[in-house]
Amino acid sequence: MSIIGWIVLGLISGFIASKIVNRAGAGFIFDIVLGIVGAFVGGFLFTHLGGVGITGFNLYSMVVAVIGAIVVLIIYHALFGRRVM
Repeated sequence: MSIIGWIVLGLISGFIASKIVNRAGAGFIFDIVLGIVGAFVGGFLFTHLGGVGITGFNLYSMVVAVIGAIVVLIIYHALFGRRVM
């Protein structure tokens, strides 16, 4: 997947995860970074749990990235003392 594909996937998944976890976006750049990191985390988690990680720009990869971004966001809030939900 190209760098632009990763950025678009990261933006969408980070935005969705921010809305799910804290019901407000964390900012444009932070949402992109969160989504890209979440895509890596989600791919890592799914691979180690016997699934398939990111496979390209499709719905399955979006779900993996959103789940990873939710995990990253919950850990971020736990470390920095921000409220979750």
